[in-house]
Amino acid sequence: MMAFDSKNILAWFIACDLLCSCVLQAKKTRFPVKALLRHRRQSCADGTYEHEGMTCCLCGAGLKLESHCLRSRDDRQCSPCEHGKYSSQPNFQPQCDPCTSCEHPNANLEVEEPCTPARDTKCRCKKNHFCSSGTETCRICYPCRECGDEGVKVPCTAKNNTVCNDKIEGGNTGTIIAIIVPILLIALLALIGVWYWRKRKSQGKTLVHQQNNVDIQELQPLKVSDIQPHLPDIAEELGWKDMKDIAIRCGIPPATIESCVLNHPGDAREATFELLRIWVEREGSGAGPKLIQILQNSNRKHKAEMVTDILRIDCAA
Repeated sequence: MMAFDSKNILAWFIACDLLCSCVLQAKKTRFPVKALLRHRRQSCADGTYEHEGMTCCLCGAGLKLESHCLRSRDDRQCSPCEHGKYSSQPNFQPQCDPCTSCEHPNANLEVEEPCTPARDTKCRCKKNHFCSSGTETCRICYPCRECGDEGVKVPCTAKNNTVCNDKIEGGNTGTIIAIIVPILLIALLALIGVWYWRKRKSQGKTLVHQQNNVDIQELQPLKVSDIQPHLPDIAEELGWKDMKDIAIRCGIPPATIESCVLNHPGDAREATFELLRIWVEREGSGAGPKLIQILQNSNRKHKAEMVTDILRIDCAA
C-alpha cells in the first residue's frame, strides 16, 4: 500500500479544489449564457403589437410592414420607406407618410434638414424672414422689418421680427420740449373748440343721416350681377387696408384673407379686387348698401360717397 506523506496530501487537496472550481464556473457561465441568448431571440427591440391572436414585433423607424408574423413574433416582414416618404416611430403600418415640402409658393421657406426614411423634412425661414406662428412648425414666413436712422434694437430671427430703437433717445431735453410744447398748444385749441364742434355735429347729424338713408335706398334694387362690372373701380377706391377691415368686420376667415395676399404677391390692387369679389358674393344682393353703410359707420364718408357715385350709375340706368 502507498504511503502518503505531507507533500502528496497537499497536492491531492489542490487538485480537488481546482476540479470543484471548474465545475462551479461551468454552472455559473454556461447555462445562463444559453438562457440569455434564447431570451434575446424571443424579444422585440422596438415593441410589439397584436394581430389575430399573435404578438408580433413592430417594424423600426424608417420601415413599413409588408406582412404580419405567422409562427413567431419576429417573423413579420418589414421593408424600407420609399423615396419621399418616412416613418419616424416604430409601427405596423403598411405605408409610410409623405415628406413635408418646403417649396410652397410665397411661403418663404427653405430646407433645413432633408427628409430621411426615419425623419420628416425640417423647414426654416429664408434669410431676412421670420415666422410669427409661435409653433415649431411654420407654414408662412414674413419679411423682416427694416429700421431707418433709429437703428436696430433687437435683430430679426427666425422666430421674431426686427425691433427698432425709439426715434427719441433719452437725455435730449431740448428735443423733447420742442415736441411736447406744440402738442400741448394743439390740445388747448382743441378744448376751446370742442363745444363748437359738438354743436355743429348735433345740428348736422340729422341731415347726414337722412342723406345717407337716401343713398342706400337708391341702391336697394341692385343685384350681384349689377355690381360685378364696377368691382375694379370700387376696389381701387377702397384700397387693401379698408377692404381688409371690412372683411374682418363681416367675419371672413383670416385664412381666406391671407390667401388673397399669397395669390397676388406684391400686387395689392389685385388682392383687394379678389377679396372684394369674395365679400360681394357672400353678401348677395345687399352688398352695395351694406358696403356704403359700413364705410359711413367707420368714418370713411368720403369713400362711401365715391362708392355711391359708382353704383348710382346702374340705378340711373
